[in-house]
Amino acid sequence: MMMKRSYHFHAYQPGDIVYVHDGSGWDPIKYSERLSPVSLKIRDVEVKGRNWTRAVIKAYEYAGEVLESLPEKSVSVDFEPFTLYMILRYKPKIYGEIVELLGSHVEAVPTTPFHPIMPHLGRFDQEVLARVSFDFYTPFIGDSNVVGYWLPEAVITRETAEIIARAAGREVVFLLDERQFVGLNIPQAKYSCNTYRAGEKTAYAFGRDHQLSDAFAFNTLDVEGLIRAVAEGRIDVFKEKEGIPYLVHLASDLEALLANPQQLDRFLGWMRGLDERGVEGVNAVEFVRRKKDGRYKRLEGECSEHFRINIKDYSSWSDYYDLSVDGRTGDMRWLGMRREDGKVINRFYKGKKISQLWKYAFTKLFRELNRAVRFGVIDLIRKEKPEASREDVQEFLVRYSRAFFREHYEYFEMETGVDYIMEPIDGVDPTLAMKLGRIYYLMLLANHSCPRFWENIDTRVTFGNVAVMSKALIELMEVYMKEGLGERANFLLLEYMKLLSFPQLYYDYDLYKLPGIEGWETTEKAWFESLQSEVPNSQYNVVTRAALYTGKEALPDEVKDALGILYDFEGAVADTGHIPGELHGDWENKEWCEHRG
Repeated sequence: MMMKRSYHFHAYQPGDIVYVHDGSGWDPIKYSERLSPVSLKIRDVEVKGRNWTRAVIKAYEYAGEVLESLPEKSVSVDFEPFTLYMILRYKPKIYGEIVELLGSHVEAVPTTPFHPIMPHLGRFDQEVLARVSFDFYTPFIGDSNVVGYWLPEAVITRETAEIIARAAGREVVFLLDERQFVGLNIPQAKYSCNTYRAGEKTAYAFGRDHQLSDAFAFNTLDVEGLIRAVAEGRIDVFKEKEGIPYLVHLASDLEALLANPQQLDRFLGWMRGLDERGVEGVNAVEFVRRKKDGRYKRLEGECSEHFRINIKDYSSWSDYYDLSVDGRTGDMRWLGMRREDGKVINRFYKGKKISQLWKYAFTKLFRELNRAVRFGVIDLIRKEKPEASREDVQEFLVRYSRAFFREHYEYFEMETGVDYIMEPIDGVDPTLAMKLGRIYYLMLLANHSCPRFWENIDTRVTFGNVAVMSKALIELMEVYMKEGLGERANFLLLEYMKLLSFPQLYYDYDLYKLPGIEGWETTEKAWFESLQSEVPNSQYNVVTRAALYTGKEALPDEVKDALGILYDFEGAVADTGHIPGELHGDWENKEWCEHRG
């Protein structure tokens, strides 16, 4: 059979950080984690963790065993770097097994550190993250001339794709969703080696079959149904007749293997059934390699400009597809509004419609805070070395990953010395520079995409982003004070205050002027209802709560005293509401996601 099948697994956990402890920047960060016990059932084993992240990381051991049992290079996997780094710190044994798996058995696919929506970031930050992603994955991808790439939530624009392609220094295969493609009407193109023009660079792109991928992830087909849907339902008669290999590409989160006790065995049964039907497993990146080097026969023009496709800017793999106006996905899930008409959307949460206006405000605010940190870091480096160029500072920040992820790089005996890190800005006080590198990476860490994935704002992931961003702002404020730049420190305090007064952004950003998809989504009533606390021991919304929680520990005493007039620090608790997609876990506290301090 000429049909091949590819499966990509995306592994990502945002962590359960509730507070980042002080640090100099010379060593990896230390932080306190949420204590909210939960367990997952896998086959007949109960996997327990002190929080969701810990439980899933433990469960990755079982997922790894499944992947190891599959034919070599039949699947590809990406591990978000901070997730893999947490595995190293929490479960070194599982980390070693994953490293061995990524080294030879599965196709290792680089992905962006900290899982931000890349096009929502400034270009400078995108360039840093793109370069760090390939540096981090160097031990797994080596000098391969073709490499895959997984953009967080597959959100892509032509500019972002070009940034990735330039950072790769080799040919890139973007793993996407078929609903992101525009004008896929070339005869026989759907399962072929398609190209994508990323600025001046030419890349490749495969779009997953979302119906089949979701059928597995959400259990809408049994194993036999999954086998038949691929082996019989996706046949390309022309290519079969001409003897031309073609690829059915599938993808899901790695957690899809842990969705219920039987899921691992369902997946293995599906893959075995396809093997028996003659559908060979070949990951998408390897498929492109074989097409390019002649091991697989090509259609005329395949892998060239003749098979060029367009991809919708800001499209993704998991948007609110029911609200699409063009039959394709977008980024409204993370933006809170539809780009095509600028209308704020609503979703159902706990049986009630809730405005997603908060996502737009959250996105806008974090762009401001990112910029404040980025400009502050660059400003302080150039204060010491005025001739330092944009490229010099960026090179330093890329190299700082060797300090932030030090144990990972040391595992592979890669350079982590301060002389190597400081070389691009030689002459700047290393004590100051390393502290600034730490602050910049805290800002990046605070840009996880997951808070805006869910309909409710009051979640552990929102709390984590805000707590980490608050610490970055406070630490940068303290650096400015030490440097005698009080006015700039005051500016950062005002930026931090925007987190504390998050509800006020409704008026500061003129959010009431925006149109709603039904009209009511941008009313004052809808805004405040969407921010309501879901925990019984604090009246504050989760953004205020998290900023206050960090400030209670990190702010100077005189600032805390002043804020105590406006805010009750007793309400600064780390408890949050539960994430809807995590309710299949057996939580000790089913009412809310607590933090047992």
